[in-house]
Amino acid sequence: MPEIRTTLARTMASTPSYRYPKRLMMTSALPYANGQIHIGHVAGAYLPGDIRARFERMAGSDVVWVCGSDEHGAAITLRAKKDGVTPREIVDRYHEEMQQAFEGLDMSFDHYSRTSSERHHGVAQDFFLTLLEKGSFEVKTEAQFYDPETDQFLADRYITGACPKCEADGAYGDQCEKCGSALSPTDLINPTSTLSGATPVLKDTTLWYLPMGRHEGWLKEYIENGTFEGQPHHDASTWKAHVSGQCRSWIDSGLQSRAMTRDLDWGVPVPVEGADGKVLYVWLDAPIGYITSTMEWAEKTGAQWEDWWKSDEAELIHFIGKDNIVFHCLIFPILLREHGGYILPSNVPANAFMNLEGDKISTSRNWAVWVNEFLSEFPGKSDELRYVLASIMPEQKDSEFTWADYRDRVNNELADVLGNFVNRVLVLTRKYYEGSVPAVSEADLNEADRDVLDALSAAPAQIADLIRRNRFRDALQAAMGIARLGN
Repeated sequence: MPEIRTTLARTMASTPSYRYPKRLMMTSALPYANGQIHIGHVAGAYLPGDIRARFERMAGSDVVWVCGSDEHGAAITLRAKKDGVTPREIVDRYHEEMQQAFEGLDMSFDHYSRTSSERHHGVAQDFFLTLLEKGSFEVKTEAQFYDPETDQFLADRYITGACPKCEADGAYGDQCEKCGSALSPTDLINPTSTLSGATPVLKDTTLWYLPMGRHEGWLKEYIENGTFEGQPHHDASTWKAHVSGQCRSWIDSGLQSRAMTRDLDWGVPVPVEGADGKVLYVWLDAPIGYITSTMEWAEKTGAQWEDWWKSDEAELIHFIGKDNIVFHCLIFPILLREHGGYILPSNVPANAFMNLEGDKISTSRNWAVWVNEFLSEFPGKSDELRYVLASIMPEQKDSEFTWADYRDRVNNELADVLGNFVNRVLVLTRKYYEGSVPAVSEADLNEADRDVLDALSAAPAQIADLIRRNRFRDALQAAMGIARLGN
Protein backbone atom coordinates (compact mmCIF):
# COMPACT_ATOMS: atom_id res chain seq x y z
CA MET A 1 0.00 0.00 0.00
CA PRO A 2 2.78 2.57 0.71
CA GLU A 3 4.23 1.84 -2.74
CA ILE A 4 0.82 2.41 -4.35
CA ARG A 5 0.37 5.69 -2.50
CA THR A 6 3.85 6.86 -3.54
CA THR A 7 3.21 6.01 -7.18
CA LEU A 8 -0.16 7.78 -7.19
CA ALA A 9 1.20 10.85 -5.45
CA ARG A 10 4.01 11.05 -8.00
CA THR A 11 1.47 10.65 -10.80
CA MET A 12 -0.74 13.41 -9.37
CA ALA A 13 2.15 15.83 -9.12
CA SER A 14 2.90 15.29 -12.83
CA THR A 15 -0.70 15.57 -14.04
CA PRO A 16 -0.94 19.12 -15.47
CA SER A 17 -4.71 19.07 -16.11
CA TYR A 18 -5.56 19.26 -12.42
CA ARG A 19 -4.78 21.96 -9.87
CA TYR A 20 -3.67 20.12 -6.75
CA PRO A 21 -5.33 21.70 -3.67
CA LYS A 22 -3.64 21.55 -0.30
CA ARG A 23 -6.90 20.33 1.25
CA LEU A 24 -10.00 18.80 -0.31
CA MET A 25 -13.40 19.15 1.38
CA MET A 26 -15.91 16.68 -0.04
CA THR A 27 -19.57 16.24 0.79
CA SER A 28 -22.31 13.87 -0.35
CA ALA A 29 -25.97 14.85 -0.22
CA LEU A 30 -27.57 14.26 3.16
CA PRO A 31 -30.18 11.50 2.64
CA TYR A 32 -33.66 12.10 4.03
CA ALA A 33 -34.18 9.97 7.14
CA ASN A 34 -37.65 8.95 6.01
CA GLY A 35 -36.87 5.71 4.21
CA GLN A 36 -34.22 3.23 3.20
CA ILE A 37 -31.26 3.71 0.88
CA HIS A 38 -31.67 2.25 -2.61
CA ILE A 39 -29.27 1.76 -5.52
CA GLY A 40 -30.30 5.05 -7.13
CA HIS A 41 -29.11 6.94 -4.06
CA VAL A 42 -25.84 5.00 -4.05
CA ALA A 43 -25.07 5.55 -7.73
CA GLY A 44 -26.10 9.19 -7.54
CA ALA A 45 -24.22 10.69 -4.60
CA TYR A 46 -22.44 8.15 -2.42
CA LEU A 47 -20.45 5.77 -4.62
CA PRO A 48 -18.99 8.70 -6.62
CA GLY A 49 -17.91 10.35 -3.37
CA ASP A 50 -16.46 7.13 -2.00
CA ILE A 51 -14.44 6.42 -5.15
CA ARG A 52 -13.04 9.94 -5.19
CA ALA A 53 -12.30 9.96 -1.45
CA ARG A 54 -10.51 6.60 -1.53
CA PHE A 55 -8.48 7.67 -4.53
CA GLU A 56 -7.49 10.99 -2.96
CA ARG A 57 -6.35 9.27 0.22
CA MET A 58 -4.22 6.82 -1.78
CA ALA A 59 -2.79 9.76 -3.71
CA GLY A 60 -1.73 11.41 -0.48
CA SER A 61 -4.29 14.22 -0.56
CA ASP A 62 -5.47 15.85 2.65
CA VAL A 63 -9.13 15.02 2.08
CA VAL A 64 -12.19 15.03 4.35
CA TRP A 65 -15.44 13.44 3.16
CA VAL A 66 -18.56 14.02 5.26
CA CYS A 67 -22.22 13.19 5.12
CA GLY A 68 -25.11 12.71 7.54
CA SER A 69 -28.83 12.13 7.86
CA ASP A 70 -31.17 14.95 6.84
CA GLU A 71 -33.72 14.71 9.63
CA HIS A 72 -35.95 17.76 9.18
CA GLY A 73 -38.55 18.97 6.76
CA ALA A 74 -41.91 17.88 5.43
CA ALA A 75 -40.59 14.56 4.14
CA ILE A 76 -39.95 13.48 7.72
CA THR A 77 -43.21 14.69 9.23
CA LEU A 78 -45.27 13.17 6.42
CA ARG A 79 -43.66 9.79 7.00
CA ALA A 80 -44.31 10.11 10.73
CA LYS A 81 -47.99 10.89 10.10
CA LYS A 82 -48.24 7.93 7.72
CA ASP A 83 -46.72 5.52 10.26
CA GLY A 84 -48.56 7.00 13.24
CA VAL A 85 -45.38 7.78 15.17
CA THR A 86 -43.38 10.87 16.10
CA PRO A 87 -40.82 12.49 13.77
CA ARG A 88 -38.13 11.60 16.34
CA GLU A 89 -39.02 7.91 16.09
CA ILE A 90 -38.83 8.09 12.30
CA VAL A 91 -35.43 9.77 12.14
CA ASP A 92 -33.92 7.52 14.81
CA ARG A 93 -35.09 4.45 12.92
CA TYR A 94 -33.89 5.46 9.49
CA HIS A 95 -30.68 7.09 10.69
CA GLU A 96 -29.65 3.68 12.01
CA GLU A 97 -30.85 1.83 8.90
CA MET A 98 -29.02 4.21 6.57
CA GLN A 99 -25.82 3.85 8.54
CA GLN A 100 -26.14 0.07 8.26
CA ALA A 101 -26.55 0.37 4.49
CA PHE A 102 -23.52 2.62 4.11
CA GLU A 103 -21.39 0.42 6.34
CA GLY A 104 -22.50 -2.66 4.40
CA LEU A 105 -21.32 -1.02 1.18
CA ASP A 106 -18.03 0.05 2.80
CA MET A 107 -18.65 3.77 2.34
CA SER A 108 -15.58 5.43 3.83
CA PHE A 109 -17.05 8.64 5.24
CA ASP A 110 -14.67 10.45 7.55
CA HIS A 111 -17.74 11.41 9.55
CA TYR A 112 -21.48 10.75 9.35
CA SER A 113 -23.64 13.16 11.31
CA ARG A 114 -27.33 13.99 11.76
CA THR A 115 -29.16 17.30 11.57
CA SER A 116 -31.48 16.72 14.54
CA SER A 117 -28.57 16.93 16.97
CA GLU A 118 -28.42 19.76 19.48
CA ARG A 119 -25.01 20.69 18.10
CA HIS A 120 -26.33 21.15 14.59
CA HIS A 121 -29.31 23.18 15.78
CA GLY A 122 -26.89 25.63 17.38
CA VAL A 123 -24.64 25.84 14.31
CA ALA A 124 -27.59 26.40 11.97
CA GLN A 125 -29.17 29.04 14.22
CA ASP A 126 -25.87 30.92 14.56
CA PHE A 127 -25.48 30.87 10.78
CA PHE A 128 -29.03 32.22 10.34
CA LEU A 129 -28.48 34.99 12.88
CA THR A 130 -25.28 36.10 11.15
CA LEU A 131 -27.17 36.41 7.87
CA LEU A 132 -29.98 38.24 9.64
CA GLU A 133 -27.55 40.75 11.16
CA LYS A 134 -26.00 41.36 7.74
CA GLY A 135 -29.34 42.12 6.15
CA SER A 136 -29.29 39.06 3.94
CA PHE A 137 -33.03 38.37 4.34
CA GLU A 138 -36.26 40.15 3.58
CA VAL A 139 -39.10 39.71 6.06
CA LYS A 140 -42.47 39.50 4.32
CA THR A 141 -46.02 38.90 5.43
CA GLU A 142 -47.76 37.29 2.49
CA ALA A 143 -50.64 34.97 1.71
CA GLN A 144 -49.58 31.31 1.62
CA PHE A 145 -51.57 28.14 1.10
CA TYR A 146 -53.23 26.79 4.22
CA ASP A 147 -55.15 23.59 4.93
CA PRO A 148 -58.25 24.51 6.97
CA GLU A 149 -58.95 20.87 7.78
CA THR A 150 -55.60 20.26 9.49
CA ASP A 151 -54.95 23.86 10.60
CA GLN A 152 -51.55 23.79 8.87
CA PHE A 153 -49.69 26.02 6.42
CA LEU A 154 -48.67 24.05 3.36
CA ALA A 155 -45.11 24.14 2.07
CA ASP A 156 -42.72 21.74 0.38
CA ARG A 157 -44.18 18.21 0.39
CA TYR A 158 -47.30 19.26 2.27
CA ILE A 159 -48.72 20.49 -1.03
CA THR A 160 -48.72 19.06 -4.51
CA GLY A 161 -49.98 20.08 -7.92
CA ALA A 162 -48.99 20.43 -11.55
CA CYS A 163 -45.65 22.06 -12.33
CA PRO A 164 -46.03 25.47 -14.01
CA LYS A 165 -42.86 24.82 -16.05
CA CYS A 166 -43.28 21.27 -17.42
CA GLU A 167 -46.95 20.72 -16.44
CA ALA A 168 -46.13 17.36 -14.83
CA ASP A 169 -48.39 16.30 -11.99
CA GLY A 170 -46.94 15.59 -8.56
CA ALA A 171 -44.72 18.65 -8.21
CA TYR A 172 -44.10 19.75 -4.62
CA GLY A 173 -44.30 23.18 -3.07
CA ASP A 174 -40.56 23.78 -3.41
CA GLN A 175 -39.51 21.68 -6.39
CA CYS A 176 -40.63 19.67 -9.40
CA GLU A 177 -38.72 16.40 -9.38
CA LYS A 178 -39.67 15.83 -13.03
CA CYS A 179 -37.92 18.85 -14.55
CA GLY A 180 -35.88 20.01 -11.54
CA SER A 181 -37.44 23.47 -11.38
CA ALA A 182 -37.37 25.34 -8.08
CA LEU A 183 -40.91 26.36 -7.12
CA SER A 184 -42.97 28.20 -4.54
CA PRO A 185 -46.27 26.71 -3.29
CA THR A 186 -48.30 29.45 -4.96
CA ASP A 187 -46.73 28.53 -8.33
CA LEU A 188 -48.51 25.16 -8.43
CA ILE A 189 -51.44 24.51 -10.74
CA ASN A 190 -54.48 22.93 -9.09
CA PRO A 191 -52.78 22.59 -5.68
CA THR A 192 -53.91 19.96 -3.18
CA SER A 193 -52.98 19.35 0.44
CA THR A 194 -51.10 16.07 0.86
CA LEU A 195 -52.23 16.05 4.49
CA SER A 196 -55.96 15.89 3.88
CA GLY A 197 -56.56 16.05 0.14
CA ALA A 198 -58.35 19.35 0.63
CA THR A 199 -58.10 22.32 -1.70
CA PRO A 200 -56.02 24.89 0.20
CA VAL A 201 -57.00 28.45 0.97
CA LEU A 202 -54.76 31.51 1.25
CA LYS A 203 -53.80 32.89 4.65
CA ASP A 204 -51.25 35.50 5.72
CA THR A 205 -48.02 34.42 7.43
CA THR A 206 -44.64 36.04 8.07
CA LEU A 207 -41.54 34.40 6.61
CA TRP A 208 -37.87 35.28 6.03
CA TYR A 209 -36.91 35.33 2.36
CA LEU A 210 -33.56 35.11 0.57
CA PRO A 211 -33.66 37.73 -2.23
CA MET A 212 -31.85 35.64 -4.80
CA GLY A 213 -32.30 38.24 -7.52
CA ARG A 214 -29.66 40.40 -5.81
CA HIS A 215 -27.08 37.75 -6.63
CA GLU A 216 -27.68 37.09 -10.32
CA GLY A 217 -24.64 39.07 -11.49
CA TRP A 218 -21.91 37.35 -9.53
CA LEU A 219 -23.61 33.94 -9.82
CA LYS A 220 -23.58 34.24 -13.61
CA GLU A 221 -19.83 34.90 -13.59
CA TYR A 222 -19.28 32.11 -11.07
CA ILE A 223 -21.22 29.52 -13.10
CA GLU A 224 -20.24 30.51 -16.63
CA ASN A 225 -16.64 31.66 -16.21
CA GLY A 226 -15.52 30.10 -12.94
CA THR A 227 -14.70 33.53 -11.47
CA PHE A 228 -15.61 34.89 -8.05
CA GLU A 229 -15.28 38.54 -7.10
CA GLY A 230 -13.15 39.19 -10.16
CA GLN A 231 -10.66 36.38 -9.50
CA PRO A 232 -10.33 32.90 -11.06
CA HIS A 233 -12.10 30.43 -8.78
CA HIS A 234 -12.44 27.14 -10.68
CA ASP A 235 -12.29 25.69 -14.18
CA ALA A 236 -15.85 26.10 -15.43
CA SER A 237 -15.18 23.73 -18.33
CA THR A 238 -14.93 20.81 -15.88
CA TRP A 239 -18.55 21.24 -14.74
CA LYS A 240 -21.03 18.82 -16.28
CA ALA A 241 -23.07 20.37 -19.07
CA HIS A 242 -26.41 19.54 -17.48
CA VAL A 243 -25.31 21.19 -14.21
CA SER A 244 -24.12 24.47 -15.67
CA GLY A 245 -27.01 24.39 -18.15
CA GLN A 246 -29.63 24.18 -15.40
CA CYS A 247 -27.96 26.98 -13.48
CA ARG A 248 -27.83 29.25 -16.53
CA SER A 249 -31.49 28.55 -17.23
CA TRP A 250 -32.52 29.59 -13.71
CA ILE A 251 -30.37 32.73 -13.77
CA ASP A 252 -31.53 33.75 -17.25
CA SER A 253 -35.16 33.29 -16.17
CA GLY A 254 -34.59 35.65 -13.24
CA LEU A 255 -33.99 34.38 -9.72
CA GLN A 256 -36.93 34.87 -7.39
CA SER A 257 -36.88 35.43 -3.64
CA ARG A 258 -37.16 32.14 -1.76
CA ALA A 259 -38.53 31.60 1.73
CA MET A 260 -35.86 30.40 4.15
CA THR A 261 -38.29 29.61 6.97
CA ARG A 262 -41.35 27.42 7.28
CA ASP A 263 -44.47 27.18 9.44
CA LEU A 264 -43.74 23.72 10.86
CA ASP A 265 -43.36 22.13 14.26
CA TRP A 266 -40.37 19.92 13.38
CA GLY A 267 -36.99 21.37 12.49
CA VAL A 268 -34.46 23.95 13.64
CA PRO A 269 -36.46 26.69 15.41
CA VAL A 270 -36.09 30.18 13.96
CA PRO A 271 -34.02 31.96 16.67
CA VAL A 272 -35.99 35.19 16.60
CA GLU A 273 -38.40 36.53 19.19
CA GLY A 274 -42.00 36.05 18.10
CA ALA A 275 -41.15 33.28 15.62
CA ASP A 276 -42.84 30.49 17.56
CA GLY A 277 -43.96 27.64 15.33
CA LYS A 278 -41.46 28.52 12.63
CA VAL A 279 -38.38 26.55 11.62
CA LEU A 280 -35.52 27.00 9.17
CA TYR A 281 -36.18 25.82 5.62
CA VAL A 282 -34.62 22.39 5.20
CA TRP A 283 -32.45 23.63 2.33
CA LEU A 284 -30.92 26.25 4.59
CA ASP A 285 -30.60 23.78 7.44
CA ALA A 286 -29.29 20.72 5.54
CA PRO A 287 -26.26 22.20 3.69
CA ILE A 288 -25.10 23.72 6.97
CA GLY A 289 -25.13 20.10 8.13
CA TYR A 290 -21.99 19.61 6.05
CA ILE A 291 -20.28 22.22 8.20
CA THR A 292 -21.57 20.68 11.44
CA SER A 293 -20.38 17.25 10.34
CA THR A 294 -16.92 18.67 9.61
CA MET A 295 -16.86 20.36 13.03
CA GLU A 296 -17.66 17.04 14.71
CA TRP A 297 -14.97 15.28 12.69
CA ALA A 298 -12.44 17.95 13.65
CA GLU A 299 -13.28 17.61 17.34
CA LYS A 300 -12.60 13.87 17.34
CA THR A 301 -9.39 14.18 15.29
CA GLY A 302 -7.90 17.35 16.75
CA ALA A 303 -8.06 19.16 13.40
CA GLN A 304 -9.24 22.71 12.72
CA TRP A 305 -12.47 22.57 10.71
CA GLU A 306 -11.91 26.07 9.36
CA ASP A 307 -8.91 24.78 7.38
CA TRP A 308 -11.38 22.93 5.14
CA TRP A 309 -14.12 25.56 4.94
CA LYS A 310 -12.42 28.94 5.36
CA SER A 311 -9.06 28.60 3.65
CA ASP A 312 -7.96 29.61 0.16
CA GLU A 313 -5.86 26.45 0.19
CA ALA A 314 -8.97 24.25 0.37
CA GLU A 315 -11.33 23.12 -2.35
CA LEU A 316 -15.01 22.19 -1.88
CA ILE A 317 -16.82 19.56 -3.97
CA HIS A 318 -20.45 18.45 -3.55
CA PHE A 319 -21.57 15.02 -4.81
CA ILE A 320 -25.33 15.08 -5.35
CA GLY A 321 -28.20 14.01 -7.60
CA LYS A 322 -29.49 16.30 -10.33
CA ASP A 323 -32.63 17.15 -8.34
CA ASN A 324 -30.47 19.06 -5.85
CA ILE A 325 -28.53 21.23 -8.31
CA VAL A 326 -30.30 24.51 -7.54
CA PHE A 327 -29.69 24.15 -3.81
CA HIS A 328 -25.96 23.41 -4.08
CA CYS A 329 -25.04 25.59 -7.06
CA LEU A 330 -27.13 28.69 -6.33
CA ILE A 331 -28.73 28.82 -2.87
CA PHE A 332 -25.86 27.43 -0.77
CA PRO A 333 -23.19 29.55 -2.52
CA ILE A 334 -25.36 32.62 -1.83
CA LEU A 335 -25.61 31.67 1.84
CA LEU A 336 -21.85 31.05 2.11
CA ARG A 337 -20.98 34.35 0.42
CA GLU A 338 -23.48 36.32 2.49
CA HIS A 339 -22.12 34.85 5.72
CA GLY A 340 -18.56 35.64 4.72
CA GLY A 341 -15.32 33.76 5.20
CA TYR A 342 -16.38 30.50 3.57
CA ILE A 343 -15.07 29.00 0.34
CA LEU A 344 -17.52 28.21 -2.46
CA PRO A 345 -17.77 24.87 -4.29
CA SER A 346 -15.30 24.43 -7.12
CA ASN A 347 -17.40 21.65 -8.63
CA VAL A 348 -20.82 20.07 -8.15
CA PRO A 349 -20.68 16.88 -10.24
CA ALA A 350 -24.38 16.04 -9.99
CA ASN A 351 -25.44 12.69 -11.38
CA ALA A 352 -28.70 11.98 -13.16
CA PHE A 353 -31.18 9.30 -12.06
CA MET A 354 -30.96 5.52 -12.23
CA ASN A 355 -34.00 3.59 -13.44
CA LEU A 356 -34.86 -0.02 -12.60
CA GLU A 357 -35.90 -2.55 -15.24
CA GLY A 358 -37.35 0.11 -17.55
CA ASP A 359 -39.22 2.07 -14.88
CA LYS A 360 -38.41 4.96 -12.56
CA ILE A 361 -37.35 3.91 -9.07
CA SER A 362 -40.27 4.62 -6.75
CA THR A 363 -40.26 4.48 -2.97
CA SER A 364 -44.04 4.77 -2.78
CA ARG A 365 -44.50 1.83 -5.13
CA ASN A 366 -41.70 -0.14 -3.45
CA TRP A 367 -40.00 -0.35 -6.84
CA ALA A 368 -36.33 -0.26 -5.90
CA VAL A 369 -33.36 -2.39 -5.00
CA TRP A 370 -32.98 -1.58 -1.31
CA VAL A 371 -29.39 -1.76 -0.12
CA ASN A 372 -30.05 -3.44 3.22
CA GLU A 373 -32.28 -6.00 1.53
CA PHE A 374 -29.58 -6.70 -1.08
CA LEU A 375 -26.93 -7.12 1.60
CA SER A 376 -29.17 -9.55 3.48
CA GLU A 377 -30.14 -11.57 0.39
CA PHE A 378 -26.64 -11.61 -1.12
CA PRO A 379 -24.09 -11.60 1.72
CA GLY A 380 -20.53 -10.89 0.66
CA LYS A 381 -21.60 -9.40 -2.68
CA SER A 382 -21.27 -5.71 -1.86
CA ASP A 383 -18.22 -5.29 -4.11
CA GLU A 384 -20.15 -6.83 -7.00
CA LEU A 385 -22.88 -4.24 -6.53
CA ARG A 386 -20.37 -1.41 -6.25
CA TYR A 387 -18.71 -2.54 -9.49
CA VAL A 388 -21.95 -2.77 -11.44
CA LEU A 389 -23.22 0.59 -10.17
CA ALA A 390 -19.90 2.23 -11.03
CA SER A 391 -20.11 0.72 -14.52
CA ILE A 392 -23.54 2.20 -15.20
CA MET A 393 -23.33 5.34 -13.07
CA PRO A 394 -25.68 8.03 -14.47
CA GLU A 395 -22.96 10.64 -14.86
CA GLN A 396 -24.42 12.58 -17.80
CA LYS A 397 -27.91 11.15 -18.29
CA ASP A 398 -30.31 8.69 -16.70
CA SER A 399 -29.09 5.09 -16.72
CA GLU A 400 -30.69 1.69 -16.31
CA PHE A 401 -30.16 -1.12 -13.80
CA THR A 402 -31.36 -4.59 -14.78
CA TRP A 403 -30.65 -7.90 -13.11
CA ALA A 404 -29.68 -9.41 -16.47
CA ASP A 405 -27.04 -6.72 -16.94
CA TYR A 406 -25.87 -7.23 -13.35
CA ARG A 407 -25.37 -10.95 -14.04
CA ASP A 408 -23.58 -10.32 -17.33
CA ARG A 409 -21.19 -7.76 -15.86
CA VAL A 410 -20.29 -9.99 -12.93
CA ASN A 411 -19.78 -13.06 -15.13
CA ASN A 412 -18.29 -11.48 -18.25
CA GLU A 413 -16.24 -8.70 -16.69
CA LEU A 414 -15.40 -9.45 -13.07
CA ALA A 415 -15.03 -13.22 -13.52
CA ASP A 416 -13.97 -13.62 -17.15
CA VAL A 417 -11.83 -10.51 -17.62
CA LEU A 418 -10.46 -9.55 -14.21
CA GLY A 419 -10.68 -12.97 -12.58
CA ASN A 420 -9.10 -14.73 -15.54
CA PHE A 421 -6.29 -12.17 -15.68
CA VAL A 422 -5.43 -12.53 -11.99
CA ASN A 423 -5.67 -16.31 -12.17
CA ARG A 424 -3.50 -16.52 -15.28
CA VAL A 425 -0.79 -14.31 -13.77
CA LEU A 426 -0.65 -16.30 -10.54
CA VAL A 427 -0.84 -19.75 -12.14
CA LEU A 428 1.76 -19.07 -14.85
CA THR A 429 4.12 -17.30 -12.48
CA ARG A 430 3.99 -20.23 -10.11
CA LYS A 431 4.25 -22.83 -12.87
CA TYR A 432 7.17 -21.35 -14.79
CA TYR A 433 8.95 -19.07 -12.31
CA GLU A 434 8.39 -20.71 -8.90
CA GLY A 435 6.03 -17.92 -7.85
CA SER A 436 8.51 -15.09 -8.31
CA VAL A 437 8.35 -12.60 -11.19
CA PRO A 438 11.72 -12.83 -12.97
CA ALA A 439 13.91 -9.88 -13.84
CA VAL A 440 13.66 -8.81 -17.48
CA SER A 441 16.23 -6.92 -19.51
CA GLU A 442 15.58 -4.63 -22.46
CA ALA A 443 17.06 -7.25 -24.76
CA ASP A 444 14.35 -9.71 -23.74
CA LEU A 445 11.53 -7.45 -24.98
CA ASN A 446 9.94 -7.51 -28.41
CA GLU A 447 7.82 -4.76 -29.96
CA ALA A 448 4.57 -6.15 -28.53
CA ASP A 449 6.13 -6.26 -25.05
CA ARG A 450 7.17 -2.63 -25.33
CA ASP A 451 3.69 -1.60 -26.46
CA VAL A 452 2.21 -3.30 -23.40
CA LEU A 453 4.70 -1.64 -21.07
CA ASP A 454 4.03 1.76 -22.64
CA ALA A 455 0.30 1.27 -22.10
CA LEU A 456 0.88 0.25 -18.50
CA SER A 457 3.11 3.27 -17.89
CA ALA A 458 0.45 5.62 -19.25
CA ALA A 459 -2.44 4.01 -17.36
CA PRO A 460 -1.92 5.54 -13.88
CA ALA A 461 -1.92 9.12 -15.16
CA GLN A 462 -4.86 8.42 -17.46
CA ILE A 463 -6.95 6.83 -14.70
CA ALA A 464 -5.96 9.52 -12.19
CA ASP A 465 -7.01 12.29 -14.57
CA LEU A 466 -10.38 10.62 -15.22
CA ILE A 467 -11.10 10.21 -11.51
CA ARG A 468 -10.08 13.79 -10.80
CA ARG A 469 -12.52 14.87 -13.50
CA ASN A 470 -15.21 12.76 -11.83
CA ARG A 471 -15.48 10.51 -14.89
CA PHE A 472 -15.70 7.33 -12.87
CA ARG A 473 -17.19 5.09 -15.56
CA ASP A 474 -14.34 5.90 -17.93
CA ALA A 475 -11.80 5.44 -15.14
CA LEU A 476 -13.22 2.01 -14.35
CA GLN A 477 -13.10 0.98 -17.99
CA ALA A 478 -9.50 2.19 -18.24
CA ALA A 479 -8.59 0.11 -15.18
CA MET A 480 -10.36 -2.95 -16.60
CA GLY A 481 -8.50 -2.27 -19.84
CA ILE A 482 -5.30 -3.30 -18.07
CA ALA A 483 -6.81 -6.73 -17.37
CA ARG A 484 -8.04 -6.99 -20.96
CA LEU A 485 -4.57 -6.08 -22.17
CA GLY A 486 -3.08 -8.76 -19.95
CA ASN A 487 -5.44 -11.41 -21.24
